Amino acid sequence: MDKLYGLSHLFMTVFLHNFAIFMVLPAITDVTMAALCPGQDECSLAIYLTGFQQAMIGLGTLVMMPLLGNLSDKYGRKAILTVPMILTIIPIGILAYSRTKKFFYVYYVFKILISMVCEGSVPCLALAYVADNIPESGRSTAFGILSGIGSAAFVCGTLSARFLSTALTFQVSTFIAVIGAVYMQFFLRESIIDDKHLYTPIISQGEPTISKVNGKLESNKHIFKALSSFKDLTSFLNSSLTITQAAIVAFFSNLADVGLHGSMMYFLKAQFHFDKNQFADLMVISGIAGTVSQLLLMPILAPILGEAKLLSVGLFFHCVHMFLYSIAWSSLVPYASAMFSILFVFSQPCIRSIVSKQAGSHEQGRAQGCISGICSVAHIVSPLVFSPLTALFLSEKAPFNFPGFSIMCIGFASMISFAQSLTLKVAPLILS
Repeated sequence: MDKLYGLSHLFMTVFLHNFAIFMVLPAITDVTMAALCPGQDECSLAIYLTGFQQAMIGLGTLVMMPLLGNLSDKYGRKAILTVPMILTIIPIGILAYSRTKKFFYVYYVFKILISMVCEGSVPCLALAYVADNIPESGRSTAFGILSGIGSAAFVCGTLSARFLSTALTFQVSTFIAVIGAVYMQFFLRESIIDDKHLYTPIISQGEPTISKVNGKLESNKHIFKALSSFKDLTSFLNSSLTITQAAIVAFFSNLADVGLHGSMMYFLKAQFHFDKNQFADLMVISGIAGTVSQLLLMPILAPILGEAKLLSVGLFFHCVHMFLYSIAWSSLVPYASAMFSILFVFSQPCIRSIVSKQAGSHEQGRAQGCISGICSVAHIVSPLVFSPLTALFLSEKAPFNFPGFSIMCIGFASMISFAQSLTLKVAPLILS
């Protein structure tokens, strides 16, 4: 428990970052629709642009996540965490200034470019930071608490958006993002297991340093080794059967998550005319249920059931959650479906914990970065498949009248993830 208290500044950093990011989620659909298709509840252009954005972000993070994880093993978690904490302020700040069509496109370009580098990097590096400081036996609980902190930020952010105007939502979000970056710089301590594994600061003065490791002189050529992220990704995935199986589960789970994120709001707006406030209500319900689950239920259930079984439970209810959305016959059904987050939020912390236990103490950044890279592949594939499908079935050209058909297909992707999780065998790490 003392070690968890030692992570308090990390938890606050993650909370402030997620608060700022999640605060704008209920409003972004309305902002996009107002800029691209003013006065309409259906807009294929908005769906396609959102899908293109997700695909490009996935392509960038596929390369960057293993790289950032690898660099954090060498330079330290805090040093690399500084980059996304600062850069993510820019796109939010653009919409805080103006949300006209011209500024929306400026935001759109900056959002893609910055997210190609930064998307998902804060939770990835935070997980590695936790793994540095928590022994294996307590890692699943710690990962669950970290996810719970993220869910709490999700609740607070979306609840705040419920009571603020759109303009004020983006302005407050920008302010919170700045506070988060400043807080991290002043209060978060660097996390290094062993100083000999930290070669040099990112900004070195004078000549490049040369360190003596294992009796051999090595210059800063390790930065070029870090750039071989694809090689790291493939070698890590082939390192054990457990990691390969976990990667498959992570891929299909994120394929479904990204598809649902890109389709659900447009589906609800077209089908039930949801707006910012209703989106916020939906997110608050889901977030509260997820927070309670991760902070209270997961620490109890993880030691009893183990990560593999808890993962299967989470993925099963993930499937149910999506199938309910797809057949929603009333505007009340999405609210009932959102309550299932009390059970399906187990999946991501369990995957990360399983992967963490397959990596050595000095490879946590690489391990989490590689799994994030796999998730990035899903970010590329998902919008290419599901965005056209969503646009088609929400238009008048749909081959048959089933607006939720794309979401049902997304549910089948989640079902594949669930089926794979049933075969997952968690093997102990063997140190050579």
